[in-house]
Amino acid sequence: MSFHEFSGHVLDFAVFTALILLSLAFLVTLMRIVKGPTLPDRALGLDMLTAIAIGFIAVFGLSSGFTLYVDIAIALGLVGFLATVAFARFVIGVGGPGRDPAGASILFDEPRLHRRRDRVKARFRR
Repeated sequence: MSFHEFSGHVLDFAVFTALILLSLAFLVTLMRIVKGPTLPDRALGLDMLTAIAIGFIAVFGLSSGFTLYVDIAIALGLVGFLATVAFARFVIGVGGPGRDPAGASILFDEPRLHRRRDRVKARFRR
């Protein structure tokens, strides 16, 4: 058996093992999403499903040899990250009705910042 044949068998075994482990992780995460007692548990489960899907894409790309799957995995990772950030903003309550969506007035309202700085300094002078 040549080195090329041996490495092919090792790669097949590694891909098979990775798919089995990713499938188990997928099932456990799916149970957490269905059974999760709170909304953050479910959101974390969806974020984990995104990571598992990226793992599936990476394993499939490795076994097929196409590099296009790397781009798909990067795009899916970005979408998953943005979904997690959106959920975190929802939980915190930033961007609700009547609120500044990005907190820009807090960040860029200089007179307000100076008034706040002066109040903090006044507290420490006492």
